[in-house]
Amino acid sequence: MVDQTGLNGPDLAAWQRLQAGLQAAGHRRLVVLEGDRAASLAWLRELLPALSVAPGVWTGPDEDQPESSLTAIKPVEGRRWLGQELACVVWDGWRGNPPDSFAALSGTLSAGGLFFWLMPPLEKWGRFADPDYRRTGLDSASEHPFAARLARIVAGDSAVIRVKPPVNPQPDLPEVARPPRDFQVGATGDQRALVENVLRTGLGRRRRPLVVTADRGRGKSAALGMAAVRLLSEGRQRVLVTAPEAGALKTLFHHARLAAGQVSGPEMGTDDVVVGHGGRLQYSPLHHLLADRPDAEVVMVDEAAAIPADLLKQVLLGWPRVIFSTTVHGYEGSGRGFAIRFRSVLDRETPHWRSASLSAPIRWAASDPLESLTRHMFLLDAEASLLAPDGAGVVVERWNPATAADEELNEAFGLLVDAHYRTSPGDLRQWMDDPAVVSWRVKCDGALAGVLWATLEGGLDADLAEQVMLGRRRMRGHLLPQSLATHSGFAEAASQRLLRVVRVAVDARSRGRGLGRRLVEAAFDHARAQGVDGIGTSFGGHTRLVTFWQQCGLEPVRLGLKREASSGEYPLQMLGGVSADGKKLAHQLRTRLAEHWLALVPRNWPDAEPGLILQLTSSLPPGGALNDHDRRDLWSFAHGYRGFDLVLPVLGKLSMQTEAMGPVLTTGSGSLWARAVLQGWSWQSLQALGECQGREQGEAALRSVVRHILQNRPDL
Repeated sequence: MVDQTGLNGPDLAAWQRLQAGLQAAGHRRLVVLEGDRAASLAWLRELLPALSVAPGVWTGPDEDQPESSLTAIKPVEGRRWLGQELACVVWDGWRGNPPDSFAALSGTLSAGGLFFWLMPPLEKWGRFADPDYRRTGLDSASEHPFAARLARIVAGDSAVIRVKPPVNPQPDLPEVARPPRDFQVGATGDQRALVENVLRTGLGRRRRPLVVTADRGRGKSAALGMAAVRLLSEGRQRVLVTAPEAGALKTLFHHARLAAGQVSGPEMGTDDVVVGHGGRLQYSPLHHLLADRPDAEVVMVDEAAAIPADLLKQVLLGWPRVIFSTTVHGYEGSGRGFAIRFRSVLDRETPHWRSASLSAPIRWAASDPLESLTRHMFLLDAEASLLAPDGAGVVVERWNPATAADEELNEAFGLLVDAHYRTSPGDLRQWMDDPAVVSWRVKCDGALAGVLWATLEGGLDADLAEQVMLGRRRMRGHLLPQSLATHSGFAEAASQRLLRVVRVAVDARSRGRGLGRRLVEAAFDHARAQGVDGIGTSFGGHTRLVTFWQQCGLEPVRLGLKREASSGEYPLQMLGGVSADGKKLAHQLRTRLAEHWLALVPRNWPDAEPGLILQLTSSLPPGGALNDHDRRDLWSFAHGYRGFDLVLPVLGKLSMQTEAMGPVLTTGSGSLWARAVLQGWSWQSLQALGECQGREQGEAALRSVVRHILQNRPDL
């Protein structure tokens, strides 16, 4: 081992003084170990035993672990540690740097913590072949603007400690100014106010949910734990807590046990907390909570931004008093996007909902340099322009995020954060680094009003396209053509060149003025000029979005079989042909989907939003024309001479006639029609949901719809 008092190893005493100073000041620091990986690991093996590093994590291979107390994790597993507290992170950048995971782990580091980052020299980051690029299809790029930007930020931050172990193993360490009083983790005024807010909700009137937003490290989980114990001590018998993963709730349960005057330790995890005469705080996995529907006076949902919106709605409507908690600038997705998306549900279902927020950090001081650094690196506080775009001087232009100034990038990414449910640092890297990306922005009188991010996919040779269609090959970076080829059976979908719109976002103050369509029109112009075959997109199916894309010239070609984790909705793919071959492919895909539609819907999408099913049904090419026998059966059903079960196949056929769904919607029975005729619901299920009062009344409503159609559509 190298002599600790020499110049070839770390100055242990200096690092111990630094960590003590950081602890007193409530600060954390990033330490970048540049250059030779083996030398950096040897340097860490000398330093770490002398520091307070437990609990801590290591993201490299087990055999290279530099300190035995560290927990080895994969680089992509950082988000699993949200809600927990670490004293040290040793991040092996040579093994990959997924941005979401990196940012998440930085948010778990407590005061006095050090984040060691092993990497090549800063000047080489822009061309470093990060192993994580293979996971997202970025390994074909030779230049990586995202990493180059990180290097510039790190180099320009005086709080970052840079160490080159082979060259300078004992760098000058910063002097940390000691505050008048040493930093201590304790309840803030924000926290105390939140506890009272939760009590008001948990003890108050039904259907008045509370939505809590805060940045990472503000103590919301701790406050929820303390508030849960107060609720139980004041008479509530059961408080249930759920989250995307049980590990995210360790802090909540730890503080609940402390508030209840009980012993707490990391090994206790989410064990029940019993208060008073049997009052109980319990964890319930989300799928169990929604499947079993256990009785509880209060339900708390932590890390709500990582839960699909439709599941949050089920929780909202399933219990009398609900508290939702999420981060504002999240590594798992933006709480702002969550608030925007979920607000309409809250307004509609529980108009008396309230909000609360926390701004003061609790696990570190407000002056902590690591938080400001990670915010800058990953644009965690990206904000759209405060200047409201007006209606004058509309300009649509090509724009490149990889070369944009930071202020422009911040505004553009802020639009994506506000408009989309889970926009994360990984999206920023993909946008900047994908060489197939093309982007546009729209400005109104100089103010940014919208952006469109697209990427060129497909163009595979015929043999490879055939292998993709058969499911024998998977190609990263070709989401839309691969999905269409594999699931729809057309190899041409993988061989054609398709421009996929990844995101389109318009400032909330400028929506409804056609700016989004202007951006898509620019993408169509580009596709025509470049000989691209078609423009497509993939998103969580929602009626409003389907309408927007149809107005832009795209039509549905595929509905996915499993709900998206990010939106809770079925993924819908839409396509608009540009070339003759592209238009032919779009027509073939739509026709094939229409042929299978009536068989696919009840088996695969019985729980889909009925409005979406009706919208998609009416947008598909018409099915076979009704014949005289069909019209006779419809007349007999409409006038009560034939029962629903016998005429159901003809009602399905009627649904596939051009514009037949229009009259269905105008009668006000659209939801009943979708669920009974297309989605295959039983009369018992329809009655339980309130779609009808029973079979007799439900059939009567459907008969009325058919009479209306026959009277207004004699051409059928």
